[in-house]
Amino acid sequence: MHRRGLLCATALTAVAFMTGVALADAMSDAQAVVDKYASPVKTWDGPTTGPKAAAGKTLVVLAGDLKNGGILGVTTGVQEAAAAIGWDVKVLDGAGSINGRTAAFGQAMALNPSGIIINGFDAVEQGPAMEQAKAAGIPMVSWHAAPAVGPVADVGVFANVTTDPEQVAKAAADWAYVNAGGKPGVIIFTDSTYQIAIAKADWMKEEIEKLGGTVLEYVDTPIAETSQRMPQLTTSLLQKYGAAWTHSLAINDLYFDFMGPSLSAAGIPGDGAPVNVAAGDGSESAYQRIRSKQYQQVTVAEPLNLQGWQLVDELNRAFAGEAWSGYVSPLHVVTSANVEFDGGPKNTFDPDNGYRDAYKAIWGK
Repeated sequence: MHRRGLLCATALTAVAFMTGVALADAMSDAQAVVDKYASPVKTWDGPTTGPKAAAGKTLVVLAGDLKNGGILGVTTGVQEAAAAIGWDVKVLDGAGSINGRTAAFGQAMALNPSGIIINGFDAVEQGPAMEQAKAAGIPMVSWHAAPAVGPVADVGVFANVTTDPEQVAKAAADWAYVNAGGKPGVIIFTDSTYQIAIAKADWMKEEIEKLGGTVLEYVDTPIAETSQRMPQLTTSLLQKYGAAWTHSLAINDLYFDFMGPSLSAAGIPGDGAPVNVAAGDGSESAYQRIRSKQYQQVTVAEPLNLQGWQLVDELNRAFAGEAWSGYVSPLHVVTSANVEFDGGPKNTFDPDNGYRDAYKAIWGK
């Protein structure tokens, strides 16, 4: 071989080798993230000290939309924890609309509760009502009301409870990357009504592209309108992208509640591509789809019931004039291989880590 040709061939071989090494490293790193979060959660790593239970408190849960499995799961956890601590709870449903949530907030203020739980909608959306509650000295905690965990001082939230949304997004994207053999073609579904949804979608896009995958489209469509929008949207996207669409990444399981019929009508089997992966919340319907391998293979679940208990505990700390607990609840990558443990038979991620006993011990119950 001519010397120049030999050098070129050697260089190309070196580039191919380095590319292969980089792909192997990326695959190994992504698999490590997936394995970490797919493991059982058996140890309580939350608070072990705090104020004893305040007496005679009344709470209002402002639910963004009780048709949303995540919001419903957290609400159930709040009700269970409130019964354990000895408080009364009133649940008001915002029914998936800004007007509905505004009306519910007005009802909440009329009830003059001891504390308010903002459940599943952006705190800034209800700015005037939040200011009214702050002025009235009513402590507020929230679930998914902001992208970050902990206090949201500018809107008067004592503690926003969630898993680490960046890690949720990374785990979902990494699973898709590994499952696609390093070459995913992804469509991301999000809802710009929610800061946390946009943040998770942006992190998923960043992770996929950093790893070398392709984001085919970034779809902004309201969670509250998935039943009307997703069937036709799914058909349109299939026509547009065909086999290039290997994986869906959504910020919530609810998007996949209404994709199955369209995928089936296109002749795609339940375990075929596009493979659906949710970066939250771990709804009952998602567990059922994963178990039966019908149009969803993964959800990065949150411990919704545990988070309901945490919300009650954070309010108890607020009533006592103490700081928030600092606890960030664990996430769980749920697949058909591990769907049965950590609460799987109940179709939820309910870790067997003793959180109920831990909180009752703090409260003196």
